[in-house]
Amino acid sequence: MLNKLLPCFFMAVSLASPASARLNIATTLPWIGSIAGDIGGDKVTVTSFIKPGQDPHFAEAKPSMILAVRKADILMYNGMDLEIGYLPILVESSKNPKIQPGNPGDFECSRFIEPIEVPSAVDRSLGDVHPQGNPHYQLSPKNILLVAEGMAGLLSKVDPENEKYYLGNLAAFRERLEKKRKEWESLPLKGKTFVAYHKFFEYLALEFGFSIIGYVEPKPGIPPSAGQMEKLVEMIRKTRPDAILTLSYYGQREVSFLAQKTGVKSIVVPHDVGETDKVTDWFSLMDEVLKALR
Repeated sequence: MLNKLLPCFFMAVSLASPASARLNIATTLPWIGSIAGDIGGDKVTVTSFIKPGQDPHFAEAKPSMILAVRKADILMYNGMDLEIGYLPILVESSKNPKIQPGNPGDFECSRFIEPIEVPSAVDRSLGDVHPQGNPHYQLSPKNILLVAEGMAGLLSKVDPENEKYYLGNLAAFRERLEKKRKEWESLPLKGKTFVAYHKFFEYLALEFGFSIIGYVEPKPGIPPSAGQMEKLVEMIRKTRPDAILTLSYYGQREVSFLAQKTGVKSIVVPHDVGETDKVTDWFSLMDEVLKALR
């Protein structure tokens, strides 16, 4: 029995670094790094290896990423197969036992959220459909709080000497979120309608009471044809949505074309922390997104 317990014991000791050392946290996306920094404070060092303006669907594994994962005490990632194209390569190549699946350093943020749009069946003819649901939950205050709570729980487990510190940071995060949520919910978004390039805004729409009435992509991940663009022009002229939404890394040409043809304004919305000078953390990301929609 003792022999069976020893590996788990040493894993816990290796993760719980001395009080003078910081836990190394590697994150895939900047917004995850932002929240990890809020909860971990000066007890952690956070590295994010996807650039703010980069399409996370099509990122590729790089030596610098492998090095960051190799040094990590904890690997935090979005999950729901958003990183399926590169994350398994990083984990395997790192040879880091701490962050292997099932070990304490493997932190999948989506384990803590309430997913939407979970398909009953997966068929590649339907486009880039994620089997576990829509993975773009970073604009959901409800789900982000659940992720922050999960982070605080993990950090308290692997670094129990600083548990009060992490829980205190979580309490401050929760208090700040509740204040901001009241401010955000006062914005006049309920009842508004939008056309979006990609299925990115669904969690936000659900929580703030607006609707996505159409998509520029005929199927997720598939660009529209000329014929489909003409049909979109007709639909937008008829329904007159408040705006056409897209992100910085795709769809701007198509959205600009639709705006010119219909007179409906187009909006390029920041999708992650660091994308603009004003988006310095997750809270300012939400500020800028909701200000754009307002």
